[in-house]
Amino acid sequence: MEQVKSVAVCFVCLGNICRSPTAEGVFRHVVKAAHLDGLIHIDSAGTAAYHSGEQADRRSAAFAARRGYELLSVARQFEPADFERFDYVLAMDSDNLLELMALKRRAKISTGHLGLFRAFDPSAPRDASVPDPYYGGDAGFEEVLSQCERACAGLIAHLRQQHALVADAFLVE
Repeated sequence: MEQVKSVAVCFVCLGNICRSPTAEGVFRHVVKAAHLDGLIHIDSAGTAAYHSGEQADRRSAAFAARRGYELLSVARQFEPADFERFDYVLAMDSDNLLELMALKRRAKISTGHLGLFRAFDPSAPRDASVPDPYYGGDAGFEEVLSQCERACAGLIAHLRQQHALVADAFLVE
């Protein structure tokens, strides 16, 4: 049986109540459906601590539930040690990516993948962001879900290929 090292992914937006919990919830669903939940560790965080300790925005949770996703995360702020815990740190937009790049530079950490989440969506334009739906209407929350679904499909394909992830593989920690 093939030995596989686990992979850890963290989705990051500003406050960790709309976009990153949505990406986390969709990706948990995708990973479970692929029978890879023992191989991929998933979390989300925010670059700011505005909502630390809060659950996902009620609108994000409601729209996600309509598509069969649960948003169970509790908001927290991303910290420098997270760069060492996660193989992939995926920002929802360029502002958060720049903030994370500066934090990584200050922490003098050079390992791991840091990039935009939508880079894994083959239909997205280069440098595409997941727009913040917080101050918008219902259509924004629907679009965030659609973008997360496409990017999560691309991400799971990437992880399978790059890390030889196979369902029911023997896990080495």
